[in-house]
Formats: sequence, structure tokens, C-alpha cells
Amino acid sequence: MPYFTRLILFLFCLMVLVESRKPKKKRWTGQLETSKPSHLHKKNFDVTKIPNGKPQPLLRVDDHDFTMRPAFGGPAIPVGMDVQVESLDSISEVDMDFTMTLYLRHYWKDERLAFPSTSNKSMTFDGRLVKKIWVPDVFFVHSKRSFIHDTTTDNIMLRVFPDGQVLYSMRITVTAMCNMDFSHFPLDSQTCSLELESYAYTDEDLMLYWKNGDESLKTDEKISLSQFLIQKFHTTSRLAFYSSTGWYNRLYINFTLRRHIFFFLLQTYFPATLMVMLSWVSFWIDRRAVPARVSLGITTVLTMSTIITGVNASMPRVSYIKAVDIYLWVSFVFVFLSVLEYAAVNYLTTVQERKERKLQEKFPCMCGMLPSRTMMLDGSYSESEANSLAGYPRSHTLTEEERQDKIVVHLALSNESNSSRKKGLLKGQMGRRIFQNTHAIDKYSRLIFPATYIFFNLIYWSVFA
Repeated sequence: MPYFTRLILFLFCLMVLVESRKPKKKRWTGQLETSKPSHLHKKNFDVTKIPNGKPQPLLRVDDHDFTMRPAFGGPAIPVGMDVQVESLDSISEVDMDFTMTLYLRHYWKDERLAFPSTSNKSMTFDGRLVKKIWVPDVFFVHSKRSFIHDTTTDNIMLRVFPDGQVLYSMRITVTAMCNMDFSHFPLDSQTCSLELESYAYTDEDLMLYWKNGDESLKTDEKISLSQFLIQKFHTTSRLAFYSSTGWYNRLYINFTLRRHIFFFLLQTYFPATLMVMLSWVSFWIDRRAVPARVSLGITTVLTMSTIITGVNASMPRVSYIKAVDIYLWVSFVFVFLSVLEYAAVNYLTTVQERKERKLQEKFPCMCGMLPSRTMMLDGSYSESEANSLAGYPRSHTLTEEERQDKIVVHLALSNESNSSRKKGLLKGQMGRRIFQNTHAIDKYSRLIFPATYIFFNLIYWSVFA
């Protein structure tokens, strides 16, 4: 190739190279360009950024087998616990359980999670790291239902310190069984317990304990219940033995509840007392007013039955007698006895009237005798009076001997009737006089029924209250 041609190719290549190195002009957009703020060019140091090359995470989770507990094969790892009770949601007498929301915190040391730090500051994580490391398998003994809150995310917190100390906290709502004794209901106090225990690790592998003793249990001051007064919260611990697996550390959260009595006074005791007092009104009603006294007695009996049924409907079907059952059934007996009292009055009145009718039928001649008529036993009487006394008309004339016989018969009958009545009144004692005089039954019932019921109330409230 000629020298001139090579020179032209060299110059062309040189021009192309120079043009490619020149800066390109920006396209006009019709808007003024403004300089960016200087602080946007400054970038903060990102500790989470993994440098190029082999990654070096701060927590070396992948370097250890976290399926095994810390210091596996060595002594038992101590795990401290503390609890903050957020709310005591409900107490159910029918199901014999309670529902509680609490913050459950675990404290232990796992050297596998230690990390270098110049500031000795802890790191906080959420529930995603919990799935990768070892955590204590604590569960609630005698729990019926429980769950970890997950709004808006799982309410789990994990805090790791440079020396390997770990704080594991979660928010839980648990419904657990509570063995209640209703023998003094509704004047009772109940003690319930929430029990915590490791499911897999015995006391040789894991030692549960309250981190700060009684101070490990904190409660919210706003905790209150509609039917109970919370008297005391306290903690205890002991060993639990299972024949198949061994001994386990068990922690207890104990709380004592005192039932409010005012609600039951208004709904149960006052209505029952008023029904008993209403049944006493029949003692002041005339014994001949049968519809009034019978309807009043039946109404009070049915009302007491309704009160007893309503109270037992909201209670478990226990096999022993409760304090409220004693009060209600004694009140029911008083109401029922007031009905029987009128039945006795009505029956004795009927018997007495029947005897009087028989007596009148047996001696009809005495019906015509005037109470104001008097007779002289010395024989000074007129012939007309003797005839009228004997039941004969005045025109009928009797002999002297007939008149003497008739007068003696009637005087004997009259004396016999009067003497039998006097003997009947004087021969019996006080109880017999009461039954013979139906008005006396109501009279004594007005005193006996209230006095007995007041005496029962004094004994009842002194024993159960």
C-alpha cells in the first residue's frame, strides 16, 4: 500500500478517537437545571452492608447448631423469668377458668451469640431471628387456649448483648384452668394459678427460676374485674415429677380474688327476703278470704322457684351445697310453710264448723230457747213456761208429773253441754288451745315466723360473711 494511503487512514482513526473523547452536550429540556443539595451527596455509614468478598455477619448464627441448648452436655442452663400482667380479662365460674394477657420475658446466656463491640451496646431483633436460634420451650400447664399476638406483626422481641446475654420477650393471652370452691358462694374467695414449665428439658438441662423473686411479677394498676376484687399477686416455684420423663422446674403466678357481694344482694338475697316477708301478709288476711290467701301463697312459692332456678343456671353443677343454696332453700321453706299454715287454719275451721252443725242437729230443742229466759230450780214456774220449754204449745196442758220430767231432761242436757265445753277448754295445754282456736294460729304465726327468720339470718351471715 502506498505511503500516502497509510497516512490518510492514520489521520482518520486519530480524528475518530479524538471525537469519542469529547464530552457530549446535554439535550435542552426547557427547564433550568438546579444544583443538588450538598447533604444528599453525603452517605451515612451502613453497618448492615456486606462488603465485597466473603460476608462476615455480626451474629454467626450459621456457625453453630442451635438445635441443642447452650453448653450442651454441661450443667443445667439457668433461665430467669419475669412477668408483667397487662390485664385479667375474665373469670368464668361455669367453665372454671380465667383469661389473662401478659408479657412473658426470658433471660439466659448463650455464648454462641456473643459478638465484638466497642460500645457494649445490645442489638434488638424481631421474631424472624427467633426461628434460627435456641430459645427455652416454656409452656403453660393446664392451659386451655393461648396465642401470641400478631398485630401488626408477631409481638416478639429478642435482645442480644455482646457477652451473649439474651432477653426474649413476647405478648401472650392465655386461658387456663382454675379449680374453684363454691361452698361459700357468693361470699367466697378464689385463688387461681398460672403455671409455667419447660416441656422437654428436665431440671438437669434447664433450671427455671424467678429472676427477681417476688419483684419478678408486675401488674398494671388499672386491672379490675366486674365481680371480683384482686387482693394479691405473688409468685412461687417447686419441682414437678412425671413418672415417664423425670423432674421439672415449675413456676407459679398466684392471685387471690374476692367476690363483690353487692350484686348478689340486689339480685338474689333482697328478692328472696322480700318474698318471705310477703308470704307473712297472709297471716293478717281474714281466714274466710280463701282466694286471697291461696293466690298470695302460690305466687310467693313460684317466685322463689324462679329465683332458685336463675341462680343455678349461671353456676356449674357441683355436687355440694353452696351458701346461696342454703339461704334460698330456707327462704323457700318459710314461704311453703306459710301456705301450709293457711291450709291448717282452713282445715281446722272446717272441722270446728262441722262439729257445731252436728251438735245442733243432735239437740234441736235447744235452738228455740231464749238466752234471756231463766228458770227457777225450786219449782216456781208457770204452766205456760213449762209447756213452751218442753216443746209443746201453750194450749196443751201437761200433768204435774210430765212437767217435772221434761224440765229435768232439758236442764240435764243444758248442763251437760256447758260442762263439756268447759272441760274441753281447760283440759288441753297451750298447743291444743291453739289448734282449737283457729284465730290463735294466725296470731302466733305473726310472731314465730319473723322471729325464726331473723334468727336464721343472724346465724347465716355470722358463719359465711
